[in-house]
Amino acid sequence: MLRKNLGVGGAAAMLLALVLVAAGCGGDGGGGKKIALLLPENHTPRYEANDRPDFEAKVKDLCSDCKILYSNAVQDAAKQQNQADAALTQGADVLVVDAVDAGSAGAIVKKAKAKGVPVVSYDRLITNSDVDYYISYDNAGVGKLQGDTLIKGLKSVGKPTGPVVLLAGDPADNNAKLFKGGAQKALKAGGVTIAKSFDTPGWLADKAQNEMQQAITALGNGGFAGVLASNDDLGGAAIAAMKSAGIKPSTRPTTGQDATVAGLQRILTGEQYMTVWKAIKPEAGGAAEIAVALAKGDNVRSGLINQQVDNGKKKVPSVILTPVAVEKSNVDTVVKGGDVTASDLCKGKFASACKSAGIK
Repeated sequence: MLRKNLGVGGAAAMLLALVLVAAGCGGDGGGGKKIALLLPENHTPRYEANDRPDFEAKVKDLCSDCKILYSNAVQDAAKQQNQADAALTQGADVLVVDAVDAGSAGAIVKKAKAKGVPVVSYDRLITNSDVDYYISYDNAGVGKLQGDTLIKGLKSVGKPTGPVVLLAGDPADNNAKLFKGGAQKALKAGGVTIAKSFDTPGWLADKAQNEMQQAITALGNGGFAGVLASNDDLGGAAIAAMKSAGIKPSTRPTTGQDATVAGLQRILTGEQYMTVWKAIKPEAGGAAEIAVALAKGDNVRSGLINQQVDNGKKKVPSVILTPVAVEKSNVDTVVKGGDVTASDLCKGKFASACKSAGIK
């Protein structure tokens, strides 16, 4: 048999090869580490279209033999708990969690820490828990950008003090509270009154459309001057409700967030006044960099951490990025940033609007 003909030298060479493979030599030292990415939902386009692929690409760039355990909770906090349990059972070396529910996700952190597994709180801060790192945008700053830009829009239609309808996000999402607080503060400082306010469960557009219809019924078609919507899905829902009521959306400045294709298209055609762009590549890439370092047992790169954010239990080492307000005049910045392609944005009836905005 071949095995008998190897000789001492051949056997030694085979043994050395096996040892090298087992040690992961020839790679980048990842040693087959497992990194779990747990995202909260899939009805907001960004998570599957940008966050997941951007995170996975950066991990593979930094650690070619690291394995990614991916889960999406489809807006179900209990499901996310089960997904985290499964990741820990599969031997995850680190969890990166974008929590469905900021409060109950603390149970995920507790279980992970009991197994010595670090947790990175991604995009949404997990409150009152021993998370290791947090990476997100200045979320109160997002709300301020929305409020300040809406005031600009209200002035453009001759209604500088409103009143406006506020469609805030899911109360279980800590970010939604920050968006809302930042927006309320900006509107108050600008002397704008809020006629009706809603917190939209699950960030669901159909619920937001019903809320907006309720507001129009209560206030009348002429009883509001604009809409502070906390993201593009809610803004689109408000615009749909206005159209159903015979209101021309361009006459009622409406905000958004996430710079979705649909949101940007509405801005280009004048139906939506603004959105907030939070570039996903640096956020997902930063999370991947932190996760790979933790999985390997290395120190997180010096200079990456720029703040300490209090989550109710501890000051969490954090990376806080700066959001950008996007109006019709600077939609092209999102395309240049790579989160949206011109081919997707400028399809069909939107081609002429893109051309007018200088987007090719």
